[in-house]
Amino acid sequence: MATIDRQATTLALAHALSAAERGLAVIPLSRTKLPALRSPHHADPTAPACHGECGRFGHGVYDASTDPRRIRELFAAAPWATGYGIACGLPPHHLIGIDLDTKSGTDSSAALRELALRHLFTIPETVVVLTPSGGRHLWLTGPPDVAVPNSAGRLAPGIDIRGAGGYLVGPGSRTDHGVYGTAPGTAHLAPAPCPPALLRLLLPPPRTPSTPSGRTAGHGQGLVQFVLAAHEGQRNTRLFWAACRAYENGLTPDLIPALLEAALGTGLTEREARATIASAARLTGRP
Repeated sequence: MATIDRQATTLALAHALSAAERGLAVIPLSRTKLPALRSPHHADPTAPACHGECGRFGHGVYDASTDPRRIRELFAAAPWATGYGIACGLPPHHLIGIDLDTKSGTDSSAALRELALRHLFTIPETVVVLTPSGGRHLWLTGPPDVAVPNSAGRLAPGIDIRGAGGYLVGPGSRTDHGVYGTAPGTAHLAPAPCPPALLRLLLPPPRTPSTPSGRTAGHGQGLVQFVLAAHEGQRNTRLFWAACRAYENGLTPDLIPALLEAALGTGLTEREARATIASAARLTGRP
């Protein structure tokens, strides 16, 4: 049975409620940084996937809430919690976490600076959370119609990304290795918008098309196939990524109608698809 540290739980709840006041959805975490509440379906391996539709607690980030009453109920159900997680990708902030690790033996901060120089972006002044191991979490915000995926080391060694479906350990959380805290001078800041060039790096690369057709050719056909291969939950993200590439490579006159048609084929409405394409145009600075 988990050890209960009532003082740590009380402090974690207070910090979680404060984060919720800023529009950040939270869940209780244990000292291991994992969600404190176990899945109610853990004893049934044949149970269908559930994201909280059953009405019970224990679904990780799908339990995350900004409602003070629900947050108190979550912590009451997990009196051993000593921290809280902040769900990424949710409105109104659509939080993206840049996790600069120190345990990989690489200088992740230097790697991020090198990426910034190579791709011509600057990390804006934003919330920075210091981890007990000496790492840093940079908080950024993304567009509402783009789901940034979670990744580990894909951007560069030692840099992990927390996006849709992921969470960040909130400042004030106590873990087995120490306490997370906000870096001096950043606690009052709002999460800053993710630079467009960095956002493009965070989105997944297109897959190689397996069955090219005659409608578009070369790179354009690959982008269409990339959109067509989208599953539910990926459709807007894939369309946004493909449209960005189309605008950047001057393929839009013929390709945008094909991307729109592909998006409709995956189940997006025309209004959703056109809004996502317009967002890509704004991000790339194209008319």
